[in-house]
Amino acid sequence: MRHIAQSTRTTTRTTRTTHIARLAGIATLVVAAAFAGTGAALAQGTDASSVDQKVDGVMVVAGNSCSWTNASTSAVPPTALTVDRATINTPGGNLACGGGIVASLNNNPAFTFDDAAGTARTDLIDITGRQSFISCRYKATGIVWDRDATSRKYINRAFTAAKASGSFLCPGSVTTPAGDASMLFH
Repeated sequence: MRHIAQSTRTTTRTTRTTHIARLAGIATLVVAAAFAGTGAALAQGTDASSVDQKVDGVMVVAGNSCSWTNASTSAVPPTALTVDRATINTPGGNLACGGGIVASLNNNPAFTFDDAAGTARTDLIDITGRQSFISCRYKATGIVWDRDATSRKYINRAFTAAKASGSFLCPGSVTTPAGDASMLFH
């Protein structure tokens, strides 16, 4: 009996550790997905006649991905713009994540551009991610994106988002490495 009890304790501890590690991955994925969405708006060039002010985004974190297509922006870069969260979040948008994660953007992120430097900045990203009964909300400010050569693609620089609310199981902050998000504006 004693041997079985020890095995149960080890299994419980391993399960708990795996669950917490997965929550950290979920939080990172959710935040990265949100930031990736905003970065897409940054990828537009200056030729407004050939664009429809739409953003496609993909973010891969810890083997899971979040993506959406055809989110709307308020203008064409390099004009300052906002991304309409209603066209990213379901039911109006088609944001979908792997790994059983449900994500939603809580704000309409604003962007400014510096074409000479080949960069863009996002003011604030506010995102919530849910898996099962666990919900985590994160916010990040001042995110910088780098333009990929002369294309309409922008790639994120590393950033950290702080926990704004949610379960005690949610990490206090999550970091998204540089290059983990890229967006294409069309």
